[in-house]
Amino acid sequence: SQTTVKVLQNSEAIDAILVYSQNVEELLKRRKVYREIIFKYLAAQGVPVPPSSEKHLLIDRVKQYWSGQLTTHASEPGERKPHTEVKCLKQRQKSPQDDIHDLGEEFCQWFFKLLNSQHPLGVKSEERWGPQHFWEDAKMKFCYNTLEKNMEEYVGAEMVSLRLLSLVKEEYLLFNPNLNANGLKCVMSPHGLVLVAVAGTLHRDNTCLGIFEQIFGLISCPVRENTWKIKVVNLKVVGQNVLDNFFTTE
Repeated sequence: SQTTVKVLQNSEAIDAILVYSQNVEELLKRRKVYREIIFKYLAAQGVPVPPSSEKHLLIDRVKQYWSGQLTTHASEPGERKPHTEVKCLKQRQKSPQDDIHDLGEEFCQWFFKLLNSQHPLGVKSEERWGPQHFWEDAKMKFCYNTLEKNMEEYVGAEMVSLRLLSLVKEEYLLFNPNLNANGLKCVMSPHGLVLVAVAGTLHRDNTCLGIFEQIFGLISCPVRENTWKIKVVNLKVVGQNVLDNFFTTE
């Protein structure tokens, strides 16, 4: 309206702009409608666009989206779509369960690499093993079935940490988790509690001693972003007889 219409509130200003804009293009070309605003709008609607697109191209994209046509200059015959569009599509297709699974996989990679590094012959890690990775009231249940069934229970970050450490440092065991296929399962409660279940094989020197199944209960740290501590550990180990039964052929 070129300042001929006086407004007192933001809502009145918005109404005036809409009334005196002859079309969509004129509205979006206004100086106050920044390129970044249009780009964020298209991204929120799930419309992929190259991040480097100029404002007039983004306006064309909005017009096509509002008219129900999603064909853009980037998808004309003979012209390849930018890789950034493919990346956006992949990100949208990722479900919350995928994020939880990624969290479990990343945790297992970190945990077993750090634990195995405590082996006398293991590749040493720059990170230190210890109770700092567990909640103070952490609990551990350790069941193992070799010649007979046994169960041990431990309470407290220090005790849980030391028992896991002794398996590798004193009993010379190495954990080989299966993070593929059905070897890894992860779930998250509405409260943010995470259960990670992983299975794998257990080794000493050049011998596979058996298999293990381990469940972790994780809780995120409220004062350190992207940091999870272990609340619960359930470890089950089964000996050589399971391997013999699995590989027996009639």
